[in-house]
Amino acid sequence: MSAINPIPKDQQSTRQGIPARRRELEGPGSRLSELFFAFRVFFQFVKGFRILHFSGPCITLFGSARFEQDHPYYQLAREMGRLIASHGLTTMTGGGPGIMEAANRGAFESGGRSIGCNIQLPHEQKPNPYLHRWVTFRHFFVRKYMLLKYSYGFAVFPGGFGTMDELFETATLIQTRVIDQFPIVILGRSFYHHLFVMLDQMATAGTIAREDLDKILVTDDPLEAMEFLLANIRTKRHVTPRPHWWLLEKPWPRG
Repeated sequence: MSAINPIPKDQQSTRQGIPARRRELEGPGSRLSELFFAFRVFFQFVKGFRILHFSGPCITLFGSARFEQDHPYYQLAREMGRLIASHGLTTMTGGGPGIMEAANRGAFESGGRSIGCNIQLPHEQKPNPYLHRWVTFRHFFVRKYMLLKYSYGFAVFPGGFGTMDELFETATLIQTRVIDQFPIVILGRSFYHHLFVMLDQMATAGTIAREDLDKILVTDDPLEAMEFLLANIRTKRHVTPRPHWWLLEKPWPRG
């Protein structure tokens, strides 16, 4: 008997693994497939730890992949990457095009450290050419964990669903003290105007506290943004791990 509504060939498992990832969120699978999924996630974390362990302290930048290099927001993110590099911090992004590329480019061209946490997508997002180190993840939740783990501050540029997801997850983790009280800068005052009207309504209704917004600055000035980030992270203890040769670990080169 033929199968009912068989999966078309063009939707079957591909090198990017997109259909397989979708099935992981469609209820219980076999016990063996669930075990393999757990192992895949484990090895993604290990890969991320290995590559990114000596990259901090970082400032992570979020923003749209859709802005071209002649766009003002691209230029703003590029300048932000340059400022981060000038203070000896590492620029971390999602590793793709648009705002991510711009920030990495600013750091890369200024001699600063530039890293990316790339993601496998149906159209296979490629790492941008301004990265010293990068790692490509299969799952968004692993990628977001790595974007947060090594960072002491966050800069959010105009973006879409993904940027909103990253912004609000970061804000939630800060609000609930899961991560330290690190600063968030939002660049693009006019773009995010209505968002902050909504946040004000949430504070008025009591669903968030007014002090939850104290660590968030909205500005169009990269210098003001950088000073706000620095003022809030100067008191933090920066963890600087030492590499072990017997683990084949590679630190950043000096100078």
